[in-house]
Amino acid sequence: MICYEIYPSPFGELGIAASEAGLVGIDLQAGKRPLPVNENWQRGATLLTDAASEQLEAYFAGERRSFDLPFDAAGTPFQQSVWRALCTIPYGETRSYRELAEAIGNPKAVRAVARANGANPLSIVVPCHRVIGADGTLTGYAGGLEMKARLLTLEGVLIG
Repeated sequence: MICYEIYPSPFGELGIAASEAGLVGIDLQAGKRPLPVNENWQRGATLLTDAASEQLEAYFAGERRSFDLPFDAAGTPFQQSVWRALCTIPYGETRSYRELAEAIGNPKAVRAVARANGANPLSIVVPCHRVIGADGTLTGYAGGLEMKARLLTLEGVLIG
């Protein structure tokens, strides 16, 4: 069973979903569209969704730079490798898709890395917002480029 709850944040409502094993999803658009709820999902807060909300609140307040939460996000082995690599990008730093592809030992997989980055179900906690174009420009983000810019600004990244 997956439990989910909607939490307020300075960036809008966040949908946070968790199984017994870990976080399944964080939806930045929870206030703008329905979560992908199915018969295996149940509305209601859990210790884990509450913990994620508290850590995100501390992040938004500038008091937290990393997250200490278990993950249970579904993805292919390749996607999982990209998501693990995203977690190694330090707070306040960015990487290009090419650098991320090199970090997972697959330098020719830049487009596949970009697709895996876009499929990341754990926005912010798995910091896909820290990936930018090779020329330093902001590129796609599930929460929109304005949200990406706000998150990077929060982390002290100068947007050109």
